Amino acid sequence: MTSSAAAPAGAAPAQASPSQTLSRGIRALEILAAAPGPLTIAELADAMGVHRSVAYRILRTLEDHSLLVRDDAGRVQPGPGLAVLARGVSRNLQGAALPELTHLANTLDMTAFVALWDHHDCITLVTVEPRHSGATVAQHPGTRHPINAGAPGIAIQSALTEAEWDRLETGIPYRPEAAEARRAGYSASHDEVIAGVSSLAAPVRVPGGRPAALAVVYIRSAHDPSEVGAALAQSAARIERQLA
Repeated sequence: MTSSAAAPAGAAPAQASPSQTLSRGIRALEILAAAPGPLTIAELADAMGVHRSVAYRILRTLEDHSLLVRDDAGRVQPGPGLAVLARGVSRNLQGAALPELTHLANTLDMTAFVALWDHHDCITLVTVEPRHSGATVAQHPGTRHPINAGAPGIAIQSALTEAEWDRLETGIPYRPEAAEARRAGYSASHDEVIAGVSSLAAPVRVPGGRPAALAVVYIRSAHDPSEVGAALAQSAARIERQLA
């Protein structure tokens, strides 16, 4: 009987399957997108839980497609290829929403954005900051937060009845605030996602897809929240008409 010898300490692991390699590549992009700054290959390998040589092979492939780039110090960060891919995400929704976001941001002096439902999270698709304001809350595309926290998640739930939501078997409870938002046409939250920050959102029903949310975030405002909510609901209705 023969037995296979154990791999020597520090040796690179065996070749991964194509599906595992793809999963690791996607995970690498997610880690880089969430990182506050560029990462070294060692830091990225640790975050992925893989050998440094595995991380290096994955990064070389992603680098070939401009999905990441390395700076002069060899640190890794998201590349311009990601921006090209992002333009294709919900293209019709982005096109319909951008004029409304620009109008809301500059009229209300608040950051306006569209959030998409992604499993248990809301993810920011596109955002516009007011043109003439020095103190606004930044909301970058790709930002994630749990769907059960904050006005965007409440608005997304409010596009569905409680029974419809339960049939989706998300494992996330239907918030009582969603039923109220369904009646009012918009949702509100304060201190749920970021301490001291308020948000208002209205649902956007996307034909053939999951609902999204049109939202604003702010620290303080002279505007009546009900008026802002009504403005969001009107903008959301115009976006829905364009998507229909």
